[in-house]
Amino acid sequence: MNTKNKLATAVSIALLTVSGASTAEVTLYDYTEATSAYEDAYLTGSFSANDGNGFDQSSYSAALGFDAERVFSSASRNTTIEADAAGSISRGSADGANSVSYFDAGIAGQVDTYFRPNSKGAFWFGAASLDAEKDQEDFGSAVGVGLGYGRVVNATPMAKAIRLVEALRVQGALKSVPSTAAHQQIANIINNETAYKSKHGFDVYEQYWFADMEKALGQGQLGAGAIIKAYDVLTNEYFTTRKIGWKVQAGVGVELSRIDGEDGGDPTVTLAGEYHKPLNRKTQFSNEAELVTDYGDDNGYDFENVMTLTYELSDKIDWENSWTLTSVDSGVSGTDNTTNNYLSSAFSYELDNQLDLGLVATITDLDGADDLDTSLNFNVGYRLR
Repeated sequence: MNTKNKLATAVSIALLTVSGASTAEVTLYDYTEATSAYEDAYLTGSFSANDGNGFDQSSYSAALGFDAERVFSSASRNTTIEADAAGSISRGSADGANSVSYFDAGIAGQVDTYFRPNSKGAFWFGAASLDAEKDQEDFGSAVGVGLGYGRVVNATPMAKAIRLVEALRVQGALKSVPSTAAHQQIANIINNETAYKSKHGFDVYEQYWFADMEKALGQGQLGAGAIIKAYDVLTNEYFTTRKIGWKVQAGVGVELSRIDGEDGGDPTVTLAGEYHKPLNRKTQFSNEAELVTDYGDDNGYDFENVMTLTYELSDKIDWENSWTLTSVDSGVSGTDNTTNNYLSSAFSYELDNQLDLGLVATITDLDGADDLDTSLNFNVGYRLR
């Protein structure tokens, strides 16, 4: 092969390589920005009532739940705050049966500080929690410190950027698929929405926000129709939080007070880990586990593992599946540990960015119970944030 042919072959290979790279599918893994913030807050409720032949009185059951998570991430630190509350009231159909109610609530926070900023390596953390439950004598509270390794990245901004580009392509506003770098730039602009609000004001920030996205796309003026479509995707459509990565941690702590009214001061050891992987653009897998061991008068433990798989059937419908395994040993002499399993599968239809309707099937396997508990319910969810 002469020099000219060698040169032509090399150029052809280079062009094919560049072409292949430019058309490679953009994925959530292309988002590596460590600085982000997100907040999820939901209210969910369900109600059922029964009456008729064989009923001494009408029966009913109602439940209301609240779940919230707020995460602030920077190059050197992750701060997570979680809160939840659940309440229920029910009455059986037997004559004279009284209503039974229940309520519990909790809040917990943790700050992870990385020894090397912008890394996915080692960190130290501080954590605290507070719990309350109906008919209990006191609040439960605990604090702890420890070491960990790994990092979880919020990739939701890239999920929004990918869906936005797809919507504009379907509409015909984009003639070609933007590059990975353009997707990354759009995702960063979406992620910085709060900064746009602070700089330009809540009433007018959107014109600057969308104008910068338009520049990032690099395909000229999109037109009013495309801007309206972008607004609809980013403000009216709901996005399930997408996470990438893993982390493990171990720490020591102390129970400042116990929910049952017993004296606090017992030392604890905590082992925890979490793993999050988008299987593709529409499917998110997550698993979180925690083991807390109490080294007081009664050496007990509390273990929980929560596994979830969410599939985005469409922009409006999500299929959410979860399996929660709990195992508790109070450490009290003469008592056995209790292991329970809770499985659920739900179809959630988003009426808008805040309101959704759900069809939820659950299977509960309680330790010591002869049969499985099954249920099928409709519920209503309201997204606060």
